[in-house]
Amino acid sequence: MRKLLIVDDEPIERDGMQAILHKAYPDLDIKQAKNGKIAVEMAGEFKPDLILMDIMMPGMNGLEAIAQISEDHPSIKFVMVTAFDMFDYARQAIKLGVKDYLLKPSKASEIVAIVGKVMEQSELEQHSLATSKFQQAAMQNALTLVETDVVTQLLFDHVHEVHIDMLVEMLEIRSTNEKFVMVILLPIGLETYYSQIKEKVRQTESGWVGALYGRQLPIIVFREPDKSFRSQAIFLANEILSIARKSNLQEGWFVGIGNVCDSQDQIRQSYQESLIATMDTTRPIKYRFYSDVPALKTISDEQEVKQFENQFFEQIRLGQWEQVHVNMMALIHRFEKGGAILQQTQQRVLELLWNTTRVMSEMGIETEAPLYSLQAQDYRQLRVESEDLIGLMKKSYVDHYDRVEVDKIHQLKQYIFGHSHEDISLDALGRKVDLSPIYISKMFKEKLGINYIDFLTECRIEKAKKLLRNPEKSLKEISYEIGYHEPNYFSKVFKKMCSVSPKEYRNSFLSKKE
Repeated sequence: MRKLLIVDDEPIERDGMQAILHKAYPDLDIKQAKNGKIAVEMAGEFKPDLILMDIMMPGMNGLEAIAQISEDHPSIKFVMVTAFDMFDYARQAIKLGVKDYLLKPSKASEIVAIVGKVMEQSELEQHSLATSKFQQAAMQNALTLVETDVVTQLLFDHVHEVHIDMLVEMLEIRSTNEKFVMVILLPIGLETYYSQIKEKVRQTESGWVGALYGRQLPIIVFREPDKSFRSQAIFLANEILSIARKSNLQEGWFVGIGNVCDSQDQIRQSYQESLIATMDTTRPIKYRFYSDVPALKTISDEQEVKQFENQFFEQIRLGQWEQVHVNMMALIHRFEKGGAILQQTQQRVLELLWNTTRVMSEMGIETEAPLYSLQAQDYRQLRVESEDLIGLMKKSYVDHYDRVEVDKIHQLKQYIFGHSHEDISLDALGRKVDLSPIYISKMFKEKLGINYIDFLTECRIEKAKKLLRNPEKSLKEISYEIGYHEPNYFSKVFKKMCSVSPKEYRNSFLSKKE
């Protein structure tokens, strides 16, 4: 009889997985452990074939338990159970020989499939069959999620626990300093082509593919120095559009191409440009460069332009939606009376609305990116569609403040102060206050003016300063006490935050005390 051990500090998670797996595999002998220490003890007694190991647990975490169990029982297989933003742990787990992973929360079908696959692999290994292909597939699945997360952070500024440079390092694929963004518009209902597009990009080794957002699929493309920017972009655009041609469903496909940028800070600008390039999808050629979109000079005085935008964005922040509506209609009226070309007016309004979504995102408000359904035929239609887009943004704003209670940020701060020495994930915080991880990340920016990971780091460093005043404590002990598992990494973070090393800080404090 095959044996399986479920390790998780949450009883509901353990019981739920056991019920799902018992129904799918009635002959499977299943037991539970509520933490890593108990799992280590049970591994010798129960001798499971497979362990579903939660990574984030108090005391001995999942990775420590995996390492200890693997040393004594190398034949035991592991499936990692983790959250979306914990890829630094995923990387360590894969190095420890973890065969696959489950993301919390998981569908019952996913749990059954993963366990079945790993159990099958175990049987194949017993008959001396090769398993490298299976492991490569598991690694590729993990890296696909990492790739999506990199694009999400760069284009939308979503903050996760894993720093962007760590994610890029995990991908272990080439990148270049110069990059540009392409946005693929897919026909409604044809999201199944996502995997084919991703495979095209992977074959050309040309960039990172993001998550599908409505009809829009962003791709960060690496600039190839031996080709011209236009020839490289046109080649990739045609490769992707060939999928549409083969399916005989070319209607609704379009590719927008932003300008080249040479830093991560500028990549969002290229993304905005690529979106503007998709504004008119009725063109016979189904791709367009932002540089080919006619330039629009709406107001001759640049200072006046800046003043108008600042006033408009401030009204968004204050929730003055009636005034937002009035100013938008006045802007369109000004274009119309000034004899501006309708398409150029629509372009300028769309640019303003896109910048508005960025402002709302910085406030922690998630709203769908505004997109005109088609090229307006007259100014009346442009006003109607612009009003609809503003209405949707207003709804997102109102819903945001209806959901969030005043004391949410206070609850989060208090919890982090008390538990900063633990491996606190945004997912765990979300469960504490019933908010999404991304929303919490944005709320930190809005309310405290700081990223979540930086706030957590500040809490840890403040505790480290107090502990460093005790000469009896070693740097290694202090590192573990404040939540870092690598003393060298702790020293780097401390020096970056305080401009001196932990040892220099301690010596300075002790000398002043004397």
